[in-house]
Amino acid sequence: MESQYDPKKVEDKIYRLWSESGFFNPDNLPPFAKATEGKPKKRTKPYCIIMPPPNANEALHLGHALMATLEDILIRYRRLQGDATLWLPGADHAGFETQVVFEKKLEKQGQSRFQFERETLYQMIWDYVQANKDVAQNQLKRLGASCDWSRSKFTLDPDIVKIVYQTFEKLYSEGLIYRGPRIINWCPKHQTGLSDLEVKYEDREDKLWYIKYPLVEAPDKFIEVATTRPETMLGDTAVAVNPADARYEKLIGKKLLLPLVGREILIVADEAVELEFGTGAVKVTPAHDAVDFEIGQRHKLETIVVIGQDGKMTEAAGADYAGLKVAEAREKVVENLKSQGFLIKEEPYKHAVALCYKCGRVIEPMVSEQWFVKIKPLAQRAVQAVNKGEVKFVSAKYEKIFQHWMANIRDWNISRQIVWGIRIPVWYCNKDKSCWVISDKKPDKCPKCGSADFIPETDTFDTWFSSGQWPFATLQTAKAGDFEKFYPTAVMETGWDILFFWVARMMMMGFYATGKEPFSFVYMHGLIRDKDKQKMSKSKGNVVNPLAVVDENGADALRMALVFNAASDSDLPFSEDKVVAQKRFANKIWNAARFSLQNLEGFNDEAKIQLTAADEAILKELAETTQKITKDLDNFNFHEAAQSAYHFFWHSFCDKCIEDTKKRIKEPSSDLDKTTAQSVLLKVLVDSLKLLHPFMPFITEEVYQSLPIKNKTMLMVEEWPSGK
Repeated sequence: MESQYDPKKVEDKIYRLWSESGFFNPDNLPPFAKATEGKPKKRTKPYCIIMPPPNANEALHLGHALMATLEDILIRYRRLQGDATLWLPGADHAGFETQVVFEKKLEKQGQSRFQFERETLYQMIWDYVQANKDVAQNQLKRLGASCDWSRSKFTLDPDIVKIVYQTFEKLYSEGLIYRGPRIINWCPKHQTGLSDLEVKYEDREDKLWYIKYPLVEAPDKFIEVATTRPETMLGDTAVAVNPADARYEKLIGKKLLLPLVGREILIVADEAVELEFGTGAVKVTPAHDAVDFEIGQRHKLETIVVIGQDGKMTEAAGADYAGLKVAEAREKVVENLKSQGFLIKEEPYKHAVALCYKCGRVIEPMVSEQWFVKIKPLAQRAVQAVNKGEVKFVSAKYEKIFQHWMANIRDWNISRQIVWGIRIPVWYCNKDKSCWVISDKKPDKCPKCGSADFIPETDTFDTWFSSGQWPFATLQTAKAGDFEKFYPTAVMETGWDILFFWVARMMMMGFYATGKEPFSFVYMHGLIRDKDKQKMSKSKGNVVNPLAVVDENGADALRMALVFNAASDSDLPFSEDKVVAQKRFANKIWNAARFSLQNLEGFNDEAKIQLTAADEAILKELAETTQKITKDLDNFNFHEAAQSAYHFFWHSFCDKCIEDTKKRIKEPSSDLDKTTAQSVLLKVLVDSLKLLHPFMPFITEEVYQSLPIKNKTMLMVEEWPSGK
């Protein structure tokens, strides 16, 4: 061993050693122990983790590094435990996310996606993704990820797409998917609908305007309506009041004259109206508000679209406003209300405003023909699984959040008006567009009119619709027999911020498509913050490149620093000081191993030994530490396990065991005493390396390869210490 540890000289070499062995593939794992009858013990118990696939368009960030570290810890631990371990990697096409990234690239070149034909734009994004797809994979390897790369999948692989189509057809045939006009979240900048989960909310100080809506039968009398969006009144088709509100009891069913427009609208009673908001009377604009849309459906109200998909007022808004941007129309509407005597007052009002989570533009609720999943029937089975313990959340906190969200779930809009992704497999009859055929290929004829003239659906699936099928889709397509052997998988480990985006949907889709839970445990790690607990962002300049940290300190130091305080339920403050501390620990391991090797010269592992009281004490402490680390890893207490392995090596092995055996090896009282000391030294070192290996795989493997052990293969396929 060299005098100093240099990760740059070790890590690439060790990863090649692992890769060339083929042991990342569970089909190649060797038996590792002797059973009582002397036969090698086979690895028969399956243990599988499906890696959350990183976006194919970008490099890894620290969150990915934490994910990869935690999952690799579990895989390496289970491999040492003797399980047939499969960690299946992949990449996500990340539809909307990737298209947004590519649009920014075009904008820097002075171009727009709207300049290109659909097929041309798709090919441009495809080429861009293919050029970047291997970046994340290579970075994961730098971190030591022991995935079976031979089974790697991409969400746009043809066999994955085929399964996604099969699920869509099944849902449609069973009445769980429908197409119809409903309120969606529309981003005017990106020109696509978004799911409820892709909308972020920001508290803003706006105004609340109070407006007179005169009664038709008595124009000198009026109902006072409060609104934060006066421009949408141009599309009002009713005013609603709560049926229990005595103030309006006698007015229900009467008509009002819509200010500025002059259209007669009805006063309706609906329990959706909050008695305490404003005046208790609310304007109803079915085309531009989700609650109003539902009210409109119940009362069969007309739907008038006054804001277009480009974020400008339509002709239906009237000649004075058509073509204006929303903000301009609001200003003009308020001005006209004042001049015509309809504005009673305005006052400051703080409320949550819906924004696109990518560009920050205000979301426009808009009626549109889209494809929706009836989600409640699917949610019921997922909730039942959690209640029965079929799927267990490691954190009770996230189980509670999951239960609350599932209880209040709404139908899922799976249509995206983007090019990049999996096209929804629908063909519309060009003679009768109310007739369509579900098929991935162009149909021969329309089942209704017999026409062969079809146009394809241009919408693509919401990325989460396809990635929600990831656990079973990957195992059904990676290698024959994988699904039967490894599904359900053992654990889904991911960041808490995609609990609903992904985890809940995998549960719903998994039960629906296979009848089984996709995983037994859900472990959600915290988000990484900077040392001041601030969210990392490029604008703040506090983003840390994990590969730069690896270049400076080594992968083991970064891994150990990430996991050392990775308690479930909490976000993780990160500073490079923590990495430097673990780099020092790596050097401590190296120096202790070098000393041990120097003192193991001439060791005979077949000679008799006689333990001293000190030997028995350190071996007992080793067994207790092994038991604790085993229990902690079984219970996903990563930080506890890491700290126990760290403290045992530093304070027990280095400070006690080495110091005790050093004297006995250099100045033994007898050959028996020297051999015993060497035996204990080697035993404690090897078992310490095994305990540390899931956390710091590179240095532990390198040290292990240098030890005088007969018939050794690799530390990563050795046997976990017994704890006895």
